[in-house]
Amino acid sequence: MKTIVFIVQKEFRQIFRNKGMLPIIFVLPLVQLLILSNAASFEIKNIQFSYIDNDHSVASRTLISKFQASNYFQIIRSFSSKKEANFQMDAGKVDVILEIPNHFERDLIRENSTNLSVSINAIDGAAAGVEHMYISQIVADFNQKIQTQWHQYHADSYVQPVNIVAIPLFWYNNTLNYKTFMVPGILVLLVTMLTLFLSSMNIVREKEIGTLEQINVTPIKKYQFIIGKLFPFWVLGLVILTVGLLIAKVVFSVPILGNIALIYFFTAVYLLVILGIGLIISNHSDTQQQAMFIAWFFSVIFILMSGLFTPIESMPEWAQNITLFNPIRYFVEIIRMVMLKGATLSDISRPFFIIVFYAFALNGIAVWSYKKIK
Repeated sequence: MKTIVFIVQKEFRQIFRNKGMLPIIFVLPLVQLLILSNAASFEIKNIQFSYIDNDHSVASRTLISKFQASNYFQIIRSFSSKKEANFQMDAGKVDVILEIPNHFERDLIRENSTNLSVSINAIDGAAAGVEHMYISQIVADFNQKIQTQWHQYHADSYVQPVNIVAIPLFWYNNTLNYKTFMVPGILVLLVTMLTLFLSSMNIVREKEIGTLEQINVTPIKKYQFIIGKLFPFWVLGLVILTVGLLIAKVVFSVPILGNIALIYFFTAVYLLVILGIGLIISNHSDTQQQAMFIAWFFSVIFILMSGLFTPIESMPEWAQNITLFNPIRYFVEIIRMVMLKGATLSDISRPFFIIVFYAFALNGIAVWSYKKIK
Protein backbone atom coordinates (compact mmCIF):
# COMPACT_ATOMS: atom_id res chain seq x y z
CA MET A 1 0.00 0.00 0.00
CA LYS A 2 2.87 2.39 0.79
CA THR A 3 4.31 1.75 -2.65
CA ILE A 4 1.03 2.81 -4.30
CA VAL A 5 0.89 5.93 -2.12
CA PHE A 6 4.42 6.91 -3.15
CA ILE A 7 3.59 6.45 -6.84
CA VAL A 8 0.40 8.51 -6.45
CA GLN A 9 2.36 11.30 -4.74
CA LYS A 10 4.90 11.23 -7.54
CA GLU A 11 2.14 11.48 -10.19
CA PHE A 12 0.42 14.42 -8.51
CA ARG A 13 3.74 16.26 -8.20
CA GLN A 14 4.48 15.57 -11.84
CA ILE A 15 1.06 16.89 -12.88
CA PHE A 16 1.29 20.12 -10.89
CA ARG A 17 4.88 20.76 -12.00
CA ASN A 18 3.77 20.75 -15.63
CA LYS A 19 2.70 24.35 -16.15
CA GLY A 20 1.29 23.59 -19.59
CA MET A 21 -0.96 20.78 -18.35
CA LEU A 22 -2.70 22.72 -15.55
CA PRO A 23 -4.71 25.04 -17.85
CA ILE A 24 -5.73 22.02 -19.94
CA ILE A 25 -6.96 20.19 -16.86
CA PHE A 26 -8.77 22.97 -15.04
CA VAL A 27 -9.35 26.01 -17.27
CA LEU A 28 -10.09 24.53 -20.69
CA PRO A 29 -12.97 22.24 -19.57
CA LEU A 30 -14.71 25.12 -17.79
CA VAL A 31 -14.43 27.39 -20.81
CA GLN A 32 -15.70 24.61 -23.07
CA LEU A 33 -18.67 23.94 -20.80
CA LEU A 34 -19.64 27.61 -20.76
CA ILE A 35 -19.24 28.04 -24.53
CA LEU A 36 -20.64 24.74 -25.80
CA SER A 37 -23.68 24.85 -23.55
CA ASN A 38 -24.64 28.22 -25.03
CA ALA A 39 -23.72 27.36 -28.60
CA ALA A 40 -25.02 23.79 -28.94
CA SER A 41 -28.70 24.01 -29.82
CA PHE A 42 -31.06 22.43 -32.35
CA GLU A 43 -33.09 25.63 -32.54
CA ILE A 44 -32.84 27.38 -35.90
CA LYS A 45 -33.05 31.17 -35.66
CA ASN A 46 -32.44 34.13 -37.97
CA ILE A 47 -33.79 32.22 -40.96
CA GLN A 48 -33.36 34.40 -44.06
CA PHE A 49 -36.96 34.61 -45.28
CA SER A 50 -38.26 36.12 -48.52
CA TYR A 51 -41.62 36.06 -50.27
CA ILE A 52 -43.35 36.65 -53.58
CA ASP A 53 -46.83 38.10 -53.13
CA ASN A 54 -48.73 37.67 -56.38
CA ASP A 55 -52.11 38.36 -54.76
CA HIS A 56 -51.58 41.55 -52.72
CA SER A 57 -54.74 40.88 -50.73
CA VAL A 58 -55.69 41.19 -47.07
CA ALA A 59 -55.18 37.45 -46.61
CA SER A 60 -51.71 37.43 -48.16
CA ARG A 61 -50.58 40.42 -46.06
CA THR A 62 -51.97 38.73 -42.94
CA LEU A 63 -49.97 35.58 -43.70
CA ILE A 64 -46.77 37.54 -44.29
CA SER A 65 -47.27 39.47 -41.05
CA LYS A 66 -47.30 36.17 -39.14
CA PHE A 67 -43.82 35.39 -40.45
CA GLN A 68 -42.68 38.90 -39.56
CA ALA A 69 -43.92 38.43 -36.00
CA SER A 70 -42.04 35.13 -35.58
CA ASN A 71 -38.77 35.12 -33.66
CA TYR A 72 -37.32 32.51 -35.99
CA PHE A 73 -37.58 34.32 -39.31
CA GLN A 74 -35.76 37.40 -40.48
CA ILE A 75 -37.57 39.01 -43.41
CA ILE A 76 -35.00 39.93 -46.04
CA ARG A 77 -37.18 41.36 -48.79
CA SER A 78 -40.00 40.64 -51.21
CA PHE A 79 -39.34 39.65 -54.80
CA SER A 80 -41.38 40.37 -57.90
CA SER A 81 -40.51 37.12 -59.66
CA LYS A 82 -39.51 33.58 -58.80
CA LYS A 83 -36.45 33.83 -61.04
CA GLU A 84 -35.04 36.71 -59.00
CA ALA A 85 -35.75 34.90 -55.73
CA ASN A 86 -34.07 31.72 -56.98
CA PHE A 87 -31.00 33.74 -57.96
CA GLN A 88 -30.70 35.09 -54.42
CA MET A 89 -31.04 31.57 -52.97
CA ASP A 90 -28.30 30.34 -55.31
CA ALA A 91 -26.12 33.16 -53.97
CA GLY A 92 -26.75 31.96 -50.39
CA LYS A 93 -28.56 35.13 -49.31
CA VAL A 94 -31.99 33.51 -48.84
CA ASP A 95 -32.98 30.36 -46.93
CA VAL A 96 -36.74 30.27 -47.56
CA ILE A 97 -38.89 31.56 -50.43
CA LEU A 98 -42.66 31.74 -49.92
CA GLU A 99 -44.69 32.24 -53.11
CA ILE A 100 -48.33 33.33 -52.67
CA PRO A 101 -50.30 32.62 -55.89
CA ASN A 102 -52.77 34.81 -57.70
CA HIS A 103 -56.35 34.69 -56.37
CA PHE A 104 -55.10 33.40 -53.03
CA GLU A 105 -57.84 35.14 -51.03
CA ARG A 106 -60.56 34.41 -53.60
CA ASP A 107 -59.80 30.67 -53.61
CA LEU A 108 -59.90 30.61 -49.83
CA ILE A 109 -63.38 32.18 -49.79
CA ARG A 110 -64.92 30.32 -52.71
CA GLU A 111 -63.25 26.93 -52.66
CA ASN A 112 -62.03 26.76 -49.05
CA SER A 113 -58.60 25.67 -50.30
CA THR A 114 -55.53 27.02 -52.04
CA ASN A 115 -51.85 26.20 -52.49
CA LEU A 116 -48.66 27.84 -51.33
CA SER A 117 -45.23 27.29 -52.85
CA VAL A 118 -42.37 27.08 -50.35
CA SER A 119 -38.73 26.65 -51.41
CA ILE A 120 -36.20 25.80 -48.68
CA ASN A 121 -32.44 25.66 -48.90
CA ALA A 122 -31.86 22.04 -47.88
CA ILE A 123 -28.06 21.77 -48.03
CA ASP A 124 -28.33 21.21 -44.28
CA GLY A 125 -31.10 18.61 -44.23
CA ALA A 126 -31.64 18.77 -40.48
CA ALA A 127 -32.01 22.56 -40.50
CA ALA A 128 -34.34 22.38 -43.51
CA GLY A 129 -36.59 19.94 -41.64
CA VAL A 130 -36.82 22.27 -38.66
CA GLU A 131 -37.53 25.25 -40.92
CA HIS A 132 -40.30 23.30 -42.65
CA MET A 133 -41.85 22.54 -39.27
CA TYR A 134 -41.81 26.23 -38.32
CA ILE A 135 -43.44 27.20 -41.61
CA SER A 136 -46.10 24.49 -41.31
CA GLN A 137 -47.02 25.67 -37.80
CA ILE A 138 -47.41 29.29 -38.93
CA VAL A 139 -49.49 28.33 -41.97
CA ALA A 140 -51.68 26.01 -39.89
CA ASP A 141 -52.28 28.77 -37.34
CA PHE A 142 -53.13 31.23 -40.14
CA ASN A 143 -55.48 28.72 -41.74
CA GLN A 144 -57.35 28.10 -38.48
CA LYS A 145 -57.84 31.78 -37.76
CA ILE A 146 -58.85 32.74 -41.29
CA GLN A 147 -61.38 29.95 -41.46
CA THR A 148 -62.85 31.03 -38.13
CA GLN A 149 -63.19 34.64 -39.26
CA TRP A 150 -64.67 34.04 -42.72
CA HIS A 151 -66.89 31.04 -42.12
CA GLN A 152 -68.55 31.82 -38.83
CA TYR A 153 -71.59 32.99 -40.85
CA HIS A 154 -73.30 30.28 -42.88
CA ALA A 155 -76.69 30.39 -44.60
CA ASP A 156 -77.38 33.87 -43.20
CA SER A 157 -77.10 32.57 -39.65
CA TYR A 158 -74.32 32.95 -37.16
CA VAL A 159 -72.33 29.80 -36.44
CA GLN A 160 -70.33 29.83 -33.26
CA PRO A 161 -66.79 28.67 -34.16
CA VAL A 162 -65.57 25.64 -32.29
CA ASN A 163 -61.98 25.85 -31.08
CA ILE A 164 -60.13 22.92 -29.56
CA VAL A 165 -57.34 24.12 -27.32
CA ALA A 166 -54.63 21.67 -26.28
CA ILE A 167 -52.90 22.52 -23.01
CA PRO A 168 -49.47 20.77 -22.94
CA LEU A 169 -47.80 19.67 -19.74
CA PHE A 170 -44.03 19.54 -20.11
CA TRP A 171 -42.39 17.13 -17.69
CA TYR A 172 -38.77 17.34 -16.51
CA ASN A 173 -38.10 20.56 -18.49
CA ASN A 174 -41.21 22.69 -18.20
CA THR A 175 -39.53 25.82 -19.58
CA LEU A 176 -38.31 23.94 -22.69
CA ASN A 177 -34.84 25.33 -22.05
CA TYR A 178 -32.48 23.53 -24.38
CA LYS A 179 -29.52 24.14 -22.07
CA THR A 180 -31.21 21.99 -19.45
CA PHE A 181 -30.94 19.10 -21.90
CA MET A 182 -27.46 19.86 -23.26
CA VAL A 183 -25.45 20.82 -20.17
CA PRO A 184 -25.46 17.34 -18.54
CA GLY A 185 -24.41 15.75 -21.83
CA ILE A 186 -21.61 18.24 -22.43
CA LEU A 187 -20.40 17.65 -18.87
CA VAL A 188 -20.12 13.94 -19.73
CA LEU A 189 -18.18 14.90 -22.85
CA LEU A 190 -15.63 16.96 -20.92
CA VAL A 191 -15.08 14.41 -18.15
CA THR A 192 -14.63 11.66 -20.74
CA MET A 193 -12.28 13.45 -23.10
CA LEU A 194 -10.02 14.85 -20.41
CA THR A 195 -9.53 11.58 -18.54
CA LEU A 196 -9.17 9.59 -21.78
CA PHE A 197 -6.50 11.87 -23.24
CA LEU A 198 -4.50 12.20 -20.03
CA SER A 199 -4.56 8.49 -19.23
CA SER A 200 -3.73 7.46 -22.81
CA MET A 201 -0.62 9.69 -22.80
CA ASN A 202 0.44 8.79 -19.29
CA ILE A 203 2.52 5.63 -19.58
CA VAL A 204 3.68 6.43 -23.10
CA ARG A 205 5.19 9.63 -21.72
CA GLU A 206 7.37 7.49 -19.47
CA LYS A 207 8.49 5.63 -22.61
CA GLU A 208 9.46 8.86 -24.36
CA ILE A 209 11.53 10.27 -21.51
CA GLY A 210 13.15 6.89 -20.85
CA THR A 211 11.98 6.35 -17.26
CA LEU A 212 9.71 3.38 -17.97
CA GLU A 213 12.63 0.99 -18.28
CA GLN A 214 13.96 2.19 -14.92
CA ILE A 215 10.55 1.63 -13.30
CA ASN A 216 10.25 -1.83 -14.86
CA VAL A 217 13.46 -3.07 -13.23
CA THR A 218 12.36 -1.93 -9.77
CA PRO A 219 10.51 -4.30 -7.39
CA ILE A 220 7.27 -2.38 -8.02
CA LYS A 221 4.56 -4.85 -9.00
CA LYS A 222 2.45 -4.39 -12.09
CA TYR A 223 -0.84 -3.66 -10.30
CA GLN A 224 0.87 -1.17 -7.97
CA PHE A 225 2.32 0.74 -10.90
CA ILE A 226 -0.97 0.85 -12.82
CA ILE A 227 -3.07 1.89 -9.82
CA GLY A 228 -0.56 4.56 -8.89
CA LYS A 229 -0.50 5.92 -12.45
CA LEU A 230 -4.28 6.00 -12.99
CA PHE A 231 -5.56 7.02 -9.56
CA PRO A 232 -4.65 10.74 -9.94
CA PHE A 233 -6.66 10.98 -13.15
CA TRP A 234 -9.58 9.21 -11.50
CA VAL A 235 -9.52 11.92 -8.83
CA LEU A 236 -9.20 14.68 -11.43
CA GLY A 237 -12.24 13.29 -13.25
CA LEU A 238 -14.33 13.59 -10.08
CA VAL A 239 -12.99 17.12 -9.49
CA ILE A 240 -14.01 18.19 -12.99
CA LEU A 241 -17.44 16.63 -12.43
CA THR A 242 -17.81 18.66 -9.23
CA VAL A 243 -16.90 21.94 -10.88
CA GLY A 244 -19.14 21.12 -13.84
CA LEU A 245 -22.12 20.40 -11.60
CA LEU A 246 -21.57 23.71 -9.80
CA ILE A 247 -21.52 25.58 -13.11
CA ALA A 248 -24.61 23.70 -14.30
CA LYS A 249 -26.50 24.67 -11.16
CA VAL A 250 -25.26 28.25 -10.64
CA VAL A 251 -24.81 29.48 -14.21
CA PHE A 252 -27.38 27.47 -16.20
CA SER A 253 -29.87 26.69 -13.38
CA VAL A 254 -30.01 23.03 -14.38
CA PRO A 255 -32.07 21.13 -11.79
CA ILE A 256 -30.52 18.25 -9.88
CA LEU A 257 -33.58 16.29 -8.79
CA GLY A 258 -31.88 12.98 -8.07
CA ASN A 259 -29.39 11.93 -5.44
CA ILE A 260 -26.09 13.65 -6.22
CA ALA A 261 -24.22 10.81 -4.46
CA LEU A 262 -25.62 8.47 -7.12
CA ILE A 263 -24.07 10.65 -9.84
CA TYR A 264 -20.67 10.44 -8.13
CA PHE A 265 -21.03 6.72 -7.54
CA PHE A 266 -21.77 6.00 -11.18
CA THR A 267 -19.09 8.43 -12.37
CA ALA A 268 -16.50 6.70 -10.17
CA VAL A 269 -17.24 3.39 -11.90
CA TYR A 270 -17.50 5.00 -15.34
CA LEU A 271 -14.07 6.62 -14.97
CA LEU A 272 -12.58 3.15 -14.47
CA VAL A 273 -13.89 2.25 -17.92
CA ILE A 274 -12.37 5.34 -19.54
CA LEU A 275 -9.06 4.91 -17.70
CA GLY A 276 -8.94 1.29 -18.81
CA ILE A 277 -9.39 2.36 -22.45
CA GLY A 278 -6.70 5.01 -21.99
CA LEU A 279 -4.29 2.46 -20.50
CA ILE A 280 -4.85 0.06 -23.41
CA ILE A 281 -4.10 2.88 -25.87
CA SER A 282 -1.01 3.88 -23.90
CA ASN A 283 0.29 0.31 -23.81
CA HIS A 284 0.13 0.01 -27.61
CA SER A 285 1.51 3.48 -28.45
CA ASP A 286 5.12 4.53 -28.84
CA THR A 287 4.69 8.32 -28.67
CA GLN A 288 2.32 10.75 -27.02
CA GLN A 289 1.27 12.04 -30.44
CA GLN A 290 0.30 8.56 -31.55
CA ALA A 291 -1.65 7.98 -28.33
CA MET A 292 -3.46 11.31 -28.73
CA PHE A 293 -4.55 10.49 -32.30
CA ILE A 294 -5.81 7.05 -31.32
CA ALA A 295 -7.70 8.47 -28.33
CA TRP A 296 -9.20 11.19 -30.53
CA PHE A 297 -10.29 8.60 -33.11
CA PHE A 298 -12.22 6.56 -30.55
CA SER A 299 -13.60 9.57 -28.67
CA VAL A 300 -15.13 11.06 -31.84
CA ILE A 301 -16.90 7.78 -32.64
CA PHE A 302 -18.08 7.36 -29.06
CA ILE A 303 -19.39 10.93 -28.85
CA LEU A 304 -21.22 10.94 -32.19
CA MET A 305 -22.92 7.64 -31.33
CA SER A 306 -23.72 8.45 -27.71
CA GLY A 307 -27.05 10.20 -28.22
CA LEU A 308 -25.56 13.49 -27.08
CA PHE A 309 -26.31 15.37 -30.31
CA THR A 310 -28.32 12.84 -32.34
CA PRO A 311 -31.09 10.78 -30.69
CA ILE A 312 -30.23 7.09 -30.71
CA GLU A 313 -33.84 6.28 -31.60
CA SER A 314 -33.44 8.10 -34.94
CA MET A 315 -30.36 6.07 -35.93
CA PRO A 316 -30.58 2.98 -38.19
CA GLU A 317 -31.10 -0.28 -36.36
CA TRP A 318 -27.55 -1.46 -37.02
CA ALA A 319 -26.18 1.80 -35.55
CA GLN A 320 -28.40 1.45 -32.48
CA ASN A 321 -26.97 -2.02 -31.91
CA ILE A 322 -23.42 -0.64 -32.12
CA THR A 323 -24.21 2.00 -29.49
CA LEU A 324 -24.83 -0.79 -26.99
CA PHE A 325 -21.03 -1.14 -26.78
CA ASN A 326 -20.53 2.60 -26.26
CA PRO A 327 -19.93 3.49 -22.58
CA ILE A 328 -20.59 7.21 -23.17
CA ARG A 329 -24.13 6.36 -24.23
CA TYR A 330 -24.91 4.98 -20.78
CA PHE A 331 -23.32 7.90 -18.94
CA VAL A 332 -25.27 10.48 -20.99
CA GLU A 333 -28.49 8.56 -20.42
CA ILE A 334 -27.96 8.11 -16.68
CA ILE A 335 -26.79 11.64 -15.81
CA ARG A 336 -29.84 13.09 -17.58
CA MET A 337 -32.15 10.64 -15.83
CA VAL A 338 -30.73 11.36 -12.39
CA MET A 339 -30.43 15.14 -12.76
CA LEU A 340 -33.66 15.86 -14.65
CA LYS A 341 -35.97 12.99 -13.68
CA GLY A 342 -34.73 12.13 -10.20
CA ALA A 343 -33.97 8.50 -11.12
CA THR A 344 -32.84 6.10 -8.39
CA LEU A 345 -30.34 3.25 -8.47
CA SER A 346 -33.08 0.75 -9.32
CA ASP A 347 -34.07 2.88 -12.34
CA ILE A 348 -30.53 2.82 -13.73
CA SER A 349 -29.56 -0.69 -12.62
CA ARG A 350 -29.30 -2.16 -16.13
CA PRO A 351 -26.87 0.44 -17.61
CA PHE A 352 -25.02 0.55 -14.29
CA PHE A 353 -24.23 -3.18 -14.33
CA ILE A 354 -23.23 -2.93 -18.00
CA ILE A 355 -20.69 -0.24 -17.06
CA VAL A 356 -19.45 -2.38 -14.15
CA PHE A 357 -18.88 -5.26 -16.58
CA TYR A 358 -17.02 -2.98 -18.99
CA ALA A 359 -14.87 -1.68 -16.13
CA PHE A 360 -13.74 -5.18 -15.13
CA ALA A 361 -13.24 -6.36 -18.73
CA LEU A 362 -11.33 -3.33 -20.03
CA ASN A 363 -9.10 -2.96 -17.00
CA GLY A 364 -8.37 -6.68 -17.09
CA ILE A 365 -7.29 -6.36 -20.72
CA ALA A 366 -5.27 -3.24 -19.88
CA VAL A 367 -3.37 -4.94 -17.06
CA TRP A 368 -2.77 -8.03 -19.17
CA SER A 369 -1.49 -5.99 -22.13
CA TYR A 370 0.98 -4.02 -19.99
CA LYS A 371 4.37 -5.69 -20.26
CA LYS A 372 6.70 -5.37 -17.29
CA ILE A 373 10.23 -6.64 -17.31
CA LYS A 374 10.61 -9.39 -14.73
